[in-house]
Amino acid sequence: MSKQITNHIMMIRPVAFYMNEQTAVNNYYQKIEEGVSPDEIQKQAESQFDGFVEKLRAEGVDVTVFDDTKDPATPDSIFPNNWISFHQDGVIRLYPMYAENRRLERREDIVSGLKEKFKVTDVVSYTDWESKAAYLEGTGSLLLDRQNKIAYAAISERTMPDVLEDFCDEAGFDPVTFHALQTVNGKRLPIYHTNVMMCLGEEFAVVCLDSIDDIDERENLLETLEETDKEVIEISEEQKEQFAGNMLQVLGKNDQRLIVMSSAAFNSLTDEQKKQLSRHGKLVHSDIHTIEKLGGGSARCMMAEIFNPTK
Repeated sequence: MSKQITNHIMMIRPVAFYMNEQTAVNNYYQKIEEGVSPDEIQKQAESQFDGFVEKLRAEGVDVTVFDDTKDPATPDSIFPNNWISFHQDGVIRLYPMYAENRRLERREDIVSGLKEKFKVTDVVSYTDWESKAAYLEGTGSLLLDRQNKIAYAAISERTMPDVLEDFCDEAGFDPVTFHALQTVNGKRLPIYHTNVMMCLGEEFAVVCLDSIDDIDERENLLETLEETDKEVIEISEEQKEQFAGNMLQVLGKNDQRLIVMSSAAFNSLTDEQKKQLSRHGKLVHSDIHTIEKLGGGSARCMMAEIFNPTK
């Protein structure tokens, strides 16, 4: 039986974090930080990153940290789950990225470094799709129900049906697709990544149903979640804006279930939602406000789960 959650996480420590203008064109969560120097931004991001890693390790999560490189410049390297995913059969998969400067995040030395600790049976790459301007950004685009072999995906410029079909055929998943939207200047526009509006755990799913305007798509998603025995915990669009959809369930010491999120996400939840979530694990949160504001991503995006067996 495939595992849905893991104790092993890979994270990338930033060396020159700043707002990536190439991704801001369709990531409406990114905000400009006025009057703060690049050095100060990097200092804040570094401190928030280190504090987050410290919290995870204190809970017994095995975190493998790689440092980003200054050259080439990769401002979004702190979000590695978009270019790489790991699987229980030892396969590593590499993904086609929308922003050209994000393609530079794919590093062979990281794959080699991981091979020292984890078994890697194969490296499968979908990156050829970039030449056709087609993208699928890892577990940002894909919410993988590894136990039931279902890939949930919100279609957008970064999550395209052709590449999704290629992934599902190759990896043996069934796709469940929908369109998730947010209001930007009065218009309903696609949310850039599925994992901003939805989180999938072993026995629960956090979902912003209000972002799915198509009733049939919404019903299909709910039906699939119910058929696979997931408790649905609904969040509002306001909570989604605070990254309440961007959580991840991981394993801590003694196989304790943890649900990891940012402090902004945690503070946006109601007492009832916290109670519902707490049935599925201890809630762990960390302040990463600079990373969220400039990067437009949150706690889940910073963690690439490693399912490959250890050596």
